[in-house]
Amino acid sequence: MSTNISRQKREDLLDKIKEIRAYIAAAPQDGQTARLLVSLSQLEREVNGKKYGLVYEEHREEIDRILEEHVPVLTEEPDLFIRNGGQMHVLMEGDNLAALKLLEKTHLGKVDLIYIDPPYNRGKRDFIYDDDYIEPEDAFRHSKWISFMRPRLVIARRLMQKHGCIFISCDDNEVAALRLLCDEIFGEQNFQGHIHWRRRHNQPNDKTKLIALVTEHILVYSKNREEHKKYGVGKVRVTGKFTNPDNDPRGPWASKPWKSGSNQSGCTYTITSPTGKVFHEEWLGDEDTFRALEKDHRIVFPRGGNGSPRKKYFQFEREEEGQCATNWWPSDLFGCNQDATDELKALFDGVCPFDNPKPTRLIKSLINLGYVGDSGVILDFFAGSGTTGEAVMQLNAAGAHHRFILCTNNENNICRDVTYERIKRAIDRQGYQESLKYYKIDYVPVSGRLYYEYADELLRHMRELIELETGVHYEEEGGAAIALTEEELEEWIEDTESFRQCKRLYMGMDLLPSEEQETEIAQNGTEIQIIPDYYYQDLQEGSCAGQRSERNEYEEWN
Repeated sequence: MSTNISRQKREDLLDKIKEIRAYIAAAPQDGQTARLLVSLSQLEREVNGKKYGLVYEEHREEIDRILEEHVPVLTEEPDLFIRNGGQMHVLMEGDNLAALKLLEKTHLGKVDLIYIDPPYNRGKRDFIYDDDYIEPEDAFRHSKWISFMRPRLVIARRLMQKHGCIFISCDDNEVAALRLLCDEIFGEQNFQGHIHWRRRHNQPNDKTKLIALVTEHILVYSKNREEHKKYGVGKVRVTGKFTNPDNDPRGPWASKPWKSGSNQSGCTYTITSPTGKVFHEEWLGDEDTFRALEKDHRIVFPRGGNGSPRKKYFQFEREEEGQCATNWWPSDLFGCNQDATDELKALFDGVCPFDNPKPTRLIKSLINLGYVGDSGVILDFFAGSGTTGEAVMQLNAAGAHHRFILCTNNENNICRDVTYERIKRAIDRQGYQESLKYYKIDYVPVSGRLYYEYADELLRHMRELIELETGVHYEEEGGAAIALTEEELEEWIEDTESFRQCKRLYMGMDLLPSEEQETEIAQNGTEIQIIPDYYYQDLQEGSCAGQRSERNEYEEWN
């Protein structure tokens, strides 16, 4: 029987701690002995801490400090509003951790699918942590990347529907750490697969490496594997080679053996080929089923009629139903980096304004694989060039009704000049019936202030949160209303048409409707939400979300 040496060492250390604790407890007690006993308890917790999984040096970035003393809010850029019917999408400019905190207030448990393409931490000035590029020589390079990713993934999980799933792109630099991190956050049992996407057609000739890199990784996790299975598992486009050597009027086809495999149960009977060769085997279906397929010209005998029978399946049938994905995604079927570059060049007059974008074919395939039905909420909080947004609009043009929420910072004006501009140009040039709200993330200071001292500042940003939650342009939406003053409340009630259609009233916390107004609102079936309390209840109760560590937050919901 094997011996667990680590556990033996751990138990020896715990025995020593017990001896020291007993010695201190027997000594005269004062402030110093009390502090020593507390320290021993801390040492004991450390010894009993995690023994398997991801171990790293935790770091804090500036945004952590900002969120401890401020509350993030949204401010719309009205000049960038795209009003073109269809779904109301959202683009947020700012730190994505702050964006996720805001989405916790509007989309907790509401997101169907998340795709992210975070920085790969190659040590090639591709990952900025706390305003500095992470260099290869940084001894804490990997720990900083994990510290950066962890709080974002914790919130991402909270935003997901029970049947939701997340796709995360990465490369060799952090794939091992990312797998362990996701096992911890989403649960190892919810791991759905590891896609190897061939991102380039050609073979690189890098003589400095033993193995040339042609693929990237996409890790796939469900929030709850069983809920995802019950909701439905998506398909991807059909792969394989289809031909039509016999000119079947139903079009190109491929075939598979009718003979039962070693792990399949079947029926045993005799089949004679057109050349007279006899096969007595265990087959996939009974003899009546075989004869019906043969009559429908769905059975072929290869090798001039001497081969074992095979069943035809047609390309049009597979395209209608799709097929289950594998973990190998070739570039000819799912796009490559060059395809993505060409897509951007087509929109930006021959110039590619973003390094290493993803192709829309890849993202559309991931969305279909995640299976979000016809009207899912799709989030990308490392939006980059905006591929996810354009992919969603392409799917909507084909009949879906998805809504995307994108977030990216504005380093080198990327959000305004690339992400937004790509969405705008795609809408203009392709004639997509889609609309877009552009929000900037701002901050309201709360440290050292009581809730009522800054509640009015929060009220100035309520319309943006309401629009983010409901996916509407407030001025055109009759299903919701905002009243911050007695005059606004009275005007709303007197507007018969707007009042009749309204299902939810967002009302300022200092506004007191009359008894008659309360009766009218109740009879109208309108739900009242008090703002800003509706979104900032935790602040009213005296706790700032940023004051708790992400680890404590994780332990609360896990």
